[in-house]
Amino acid sequence: MNLIEPSKVSRITSIGGGPIGGGWTAHFLARGYDVISYLHDENEEDSFRDIIDTAWISLEELGLADGASRNRLTITTDLAEAVKDTHFIQESAPEILELKQALYEQLAELVPDNVVISSSTSGLTMTEIQQRCSASERTVVGHPFNPPYLLPLVEIVGGKKSSPEAVQWADAFYEIAGKAPLVMNKEIPGFVATRLQEALWREALHMVANGEATAEQIDTALINGPAPRMAMFGQCMAFHIACGEGGMATNLDQFGPALKLPWTRLEAPELTKELRDRMVDGCNEIAGSRHFTDLAAERDRGIVAVLKGTRAARTTTA
Repeated sequence: MNLIEPSKVSRITSIGGGPIGGGWTAHFLARGYDVISYLHDENEEDSFRDIIDTAWISLEELGLADGASRNRLTITTDLAEAVKDTHFIQESAPEILELKQALYEQLAELVPDNVVISSSTSGLTMTEIQQRCSASERTVVGHPFNPPYLLPLVEIVGGKKSSPEAVQWADAFYEIAGKAPLVMNKEIPGFVATRLQEALWREALHMVANGEATAEQIDTALINGPAPRMAMFGQCMAFHIACGEGGMATNLDQFGPALKLPWTRLEAPELTKELRDRMVDGCNEIAGSRHFTDLAAERDRGIVAVLKGTRAARTTTA
């Protein structure tokens, strides 16, 4: 393959008008790229622009790249126009396998042959998506964490027909584009971060189902316990540091046997109506009178503060 140099990418196509597609568009605009966004329906444009305008508040707070502007956005409902002369495609279409397979079949006929196509999919594999795509060697997954305009993580993995060169290209490009790329060893359900997140979610549901904790108590525990620590160090290093000079060796030698104790319930709980209602009621109590937009704005302000704080801390200790 003769792929465009990652550092020479200046024009990006974003496919999808939802929160992920809009979030990616905002991120790329904030990094100074020209972005052409494909929407399936022109009626999506107002809500799509609202996503970008909301994201822009936080992106300005974090600092925009030279030349960054929302005026560098073009919106179209013509897929051929959206991908013409593009340098990179970030696809965030709905998580429907048949839809994605048809889309990638079409993209193979339209996209320049030096362009990588990356999917934001969180529930499908690229091996599944690329089945009908004649350009499958240039297709990869670039799975973001939500909101993609703030959280740096992008988990990258190819399908069975993907070229290793395309995966390496995506890794290099995302880093240039201001992300924290993680190239996975293989395709696995849920990727890395989502699987870890789901483990927490599973345990939370068990505790609520058994009357051991409420939604508010669970969130209070995470916010004031593991979460601040994980902003600087992940789970592995948190336990490595926790045991002093002996590090992880001391941790496993002393506490390893306790891993066999029934601390966790590895199977997911049955999602009964009672459990469903407890979770819904608990979250509504936490939200109170705050509207979704207020909660999202509060979330974004907090993430911005955490990102700025951790950046400053890492710069100080470097």
